[in-house]
Amino acid sequence: MDLVDFYNKWWSEKDDSVDYKRLSLIIGRVNPGDYVLQIDCGPGMLAKKLLEKGALVKATEISQVGMERARKKGIDVVQVDLDSERLPFPDEEFDVVISDSSIEHLFYSDRILRECARVLKPGGKFILLLPNIAHWRFRLWLLFGRFPYIKNSPTDLSHIRFFTVSEARALCKREGLKVKEVDGSASVWVRGLYPWAFQIPPFKQVYTCLARLFPSLLARDFILVCEKSPF
Repeated sequence: MDLVDFYNKWWSEKDDSVDYKRLSLIIGRVNPGDYVLQIDCGPGMLAKKLLEKGALVKATEISQVGMERARKKGIDVVQVDLDSERLPFPDEEFDVVISDSSIEHLFYSDRILRECARVLKPGGKFILLLPNIAHWRFRLWLLFGRFPYIKNSPTDLSHIRFFTVSEARALCKREGLKVKEVDGSASVWVRGLYPWAFQIPPFKQVYTCLARLFPSLLARDFILVCEKSPF
């Protein structure tokens, strides 16, 4: 399968709509002045927000379409196929490296995280956001022998790999990235994943807060905030 061609078509058909509440959980962990790398930035919605916050941002993207749209937002982006190419940056270059909903779309997650760790400064921050296949709804479905593919959920058809908090922790640890914090995004707007009642206040707000407290069970997406060993 040609992933470059796939994501050229993908970003040709999609606009800049994104869950900014989810992105805010990443943006809030980046400081003005940080030298940031975002891998697979797509059209650059998150990268643009980081620039507006005062971070110095570089990015990679697999598709020409996504890259061109990101550049129009002022993002310094290079085309890289992370499954087959190294990151074109020196060792220990960045204060922060971000992977936002990226590695689940690719084949070689170990290799990609190794590259992220390589270009991160000792003591630097790695922020990893992934869809949570251990969400309570999928646990129930699996208990009854089901595994439904649902758009915008952890089983979105564009996902090649699946992750739990525990497995993502282990993946980071193997690459010398110590998990310092775990957070979660509920994304209760996802149809098919949540019953309709989850859209109703105040239940919506309560569940969103609980997903941050118990991301492994309740969050659609989890966030690991890691630190690269300074030694």
